[in-house]
Amino acid sequence: MVKFSIDEIRNIMDKQPQIRNMSVIAHVDHGKSTLTDSLVAEAGIIAAASAGQQRFMDTREDEQERCITIKSTSISLYYKKQLESGDSTEYLINLIDCPGHVDFSSEVTAALRVTDGALVVVDSVEGVCVQTETVLRQALQERIRPVLMMNKLDRAMLELQLQPEDAYANFNKAIESVNVVISTYNDGGFGDPQVYPEKGTVAFGSGLHCWGFTLKKFAKMYSKKFGVAEEKLMKKFWGDNFYDAAGKKWVKDSQGGKLQRGFCQFVLDPIYKVFHACMNDDKAALEKVLPALGITLSSDDKQQKDKKLMKVVMQKWLPAADALLEMIVTHLPSPKVAQAYRYEHLYNGPLDDKYCQSVKNCDPNGPLMMYVSKMVPTSDKGRFFAFGRVFSGKIRTGQKARLMGPNFEHGKNTDLFEDKTIQRTVVMMGRYTESVDDIPCGNVAGLVGVDQFLVKTGTITDAECSDACPFKDMKYSVSPVVRVAVEPKNQSDLPKVIEGMKRLAKSDPLVQCTINEESGEKIIAGAGELHLEICLKDLRDDYCGGIELKISDPVVAFRETVTEKGAYDTLTKSPNKHNRLYMHAEPLPEELQEDIEQGKITPQDDIKKRSKILQDTYGWDQDQARKIWSFGPDQNGPNLMVDCTKAVQYLNEIKDSVNSGFQIAAKEGALCSEPCRGIKYNLTDVTLHTDAIHRGAGQILHTARRGCQAAQCNAAPKILEPIFLVEIQCPDSVLGSVYSVMNKRRGTIDQAIQRPGTPLYNVKAYLPVLESFNFTTFLRSETGGKAFPQCVFHHWQVVGGDPWDKNSKIRELVVETRKRKGLKEDVPTVEEFADKL
Repeated sequence: MVKFSIDEIRNIMDKQPQIRNMSVIAHVDHGKSTLTDSLVAEAGIIAAASAGQQRFMDTREDEQERCITIKSTSISLYYKKQLESGDSTEYLINLIDCPGHVDFSSEVTAALRVTDGALVVVDSVEGVCVQTETVLRQALQERIRPVLMMNKLDRAMLELQLQPEDAYANFNKAIESVNVVISTYNDGGFGDPQVYPEKGTVAFGSGLHCWGFTLKKFAKMYSKKFGVAEEKLMKKFWGDNFYDAAGKKWVKDSQGGKLQRGFCQFVLDPIYKVFHACMNDDKAALEKVLPALGITLSSDDKQQKDKKLMKVVMQKWLPAADALLEMIVTHLPSPKVAQAYRYEHLYNGPLDDKYCQSVKNCDPNGPLMMYVSKMVPTSDKGRFFAFGRVFSGKIRTGQKARLMGPNFEHGKNTDLFEDKTIQRTVVMMGRYTESVDDIPCGNVAGLVGVDQFLVKTGTITDAECSDACPFKDMKYSVSPVVRVAVEPKNQSDLPKVIEGMKRLAKSDPLVQCTINEESGEKIIAGAGELHLEICLKDLRDDYCGGIELKISDPVVAFRETVTEKGAYDTLTKSPNKHNRLYMHAEPLPEELQEDIEQGKITPQDDIKKRSKILQDTYGWDQDQARKIWSFGPDQNGPNLMVDCTKAVQYLNEIKDSVNSGFQIAAKEGALCSEPCRGIKYNLTDVTLHTDAIHRGAGQILHTARRGCQAAQCNAAPKILEPIFLVEIQCPDSVLGSVYSVMNKRRGTIDQAIQRPGTPLYNVKAYLPVLESFNFTTFLRSETGGKAFPQCVFHHWQVVGGDPWDKNSKIRELVVETRKRKGLKEDVPTVEEFADKL
């Protein structure tokens, strides 16, 4: 039975202090969807009995089959908080359950953008893992306040049989690890986001058995008994606080192990007692304990045994939903509070204009500003809900709006759609949607009719707001480095495949679908094997009507680079032989490449500020730092075109043509037409014809492209291959096998750390993406299924050797890539691109 109606939800949408937008984030298999079930059950959407098994938020068939979350799913929950005075406050909690698998971390980015708080779930046995760190880092970059749930306490108690003191040490270590990550990535813009059990920002419990608590729950229980204030007790229930019963006082040390820690004595002991009584079927002990805890069991419940009995008792005594919902509404910010410190990270225009101020104040009467962070497929094949967050104003069914896509630039008309109608506004409810007339700011919303204009993301404002700037684009923590080529078995199905690829590109925030204009190759790129597998399944079944597809073996995306400064300037002449360009290339420092990729240095920066950073941090010459012509590829990549000429006539007339040539050369390098990375092209001298007609774009563009390629070949060119960071969890008995598998796959082990109190090791290693296909299967077969790897893209690494040496690894990779793209097999040399005087 549903405990609320859509009208009640719509009423609360106007009360900003009572709204919480939050996502549930964690490492894979730490129990997010299972835990979310107990929250969904509290709202009456699923039966309490099936909570923990149903995984209601896993809405797709393949999610239920594989027991993993693939897409982030949103649901609105209604919560009534009882106050001491006997009154109650209503809250609306917009909750998004995110995937934990690293291949889908782009879904997490999309969810974090539209929420203000995050429930971070950590397995109390496994502790903080690689993906916990990744999602926390993403959350803090978006200025999202975290609260922590230590999950799977039943494992710590039953499986590892930990004593209370060891369990405390385990929890404490995990909480410290979370706080280390938080303090590393916190930019200081929104107070102290670290989590503390004694302040109530950490919950403990078991999602599977639907029980959980914060220290507040126990402080409340004991405060009546001891006559001490709750806040005081909460502080005593964590850290080095020991209760001396004889002296009736709290002390700071255990007096040689005589005294028990407050947390162990007052919190864990009662739980252990209930556990033992249930697991040993000790009815007598239970009958003593239950009345003291205020629990009455029905006659059906009394028939249960072992874990089932334990689930019933724990659920009645410490319901997980109550503890979590109270923690969420107390410690996570409302939209009004959050937008006051998030606005500068969100808005891409001047921070003092009326749109930005309206976002900062979360003003329902201000102009409409909404960010669409992803597309959600509807039951109508091929159509999508645009899912996003209203940051200012209201969005109404039937209103006219102005839509700005991710490639929109202020003052230009690219990727801009004006005067478009919003067909319907809906509230997302897990597997269902509910239509409403309008949705005010501070809430998440789904829109119908926007999918035909926006591809994946974008900004929506009122039709008349022509001077509004868009929101900043999202930064993903993974890159699409694994690709396959797709062809229909039957060529007459080609239009279906092309249409299907367009829809697939919409449905996933990260996937890249491209069609090579020269070779006609249709490429789909994803973050890893699993991500690609899911995308291809969706393409075939949902977007192409189940037609048969031919799919190539997965191939890896490389990057091209240079490793030395060119020995001399290469010369290229225009087709009419009247214009000459002289260039050389040199490598950019790795730190500068990363700053460009992370958006710290961009083409839009103020030239003086940017040149000061380049001079101070990277030791550039002042003249060159001010004369960067272009970033490439795609106007924002980590390659630069720099004007190093002195006193050349008519230079400005050819600037655009040279930049266009550079963009093509940076997108398709000289070795094997892969994108370039970390190359600085210096234009050192130019000789131009005095007649304008002889130095037009037709003469200069391809000359500049060849010039860049010749300069690249002249500066010790290399290719970069992508490297995964692999985290493997395994018992010490198979550690040797893990090392030998990594050696066979060109991997390097970085560290292997034993987890205290367990025989488990956490191994961190680096593995070339090239070697990662079927790596999981191979590793499991070699270790008897005892090792579990997680791969996430980490960095680019130079492949050693000389591309012109017939026996080198790099030559083999370059030739293979050239063959695949239908280029001639010989690796080109400087002479093929450069001209002689």
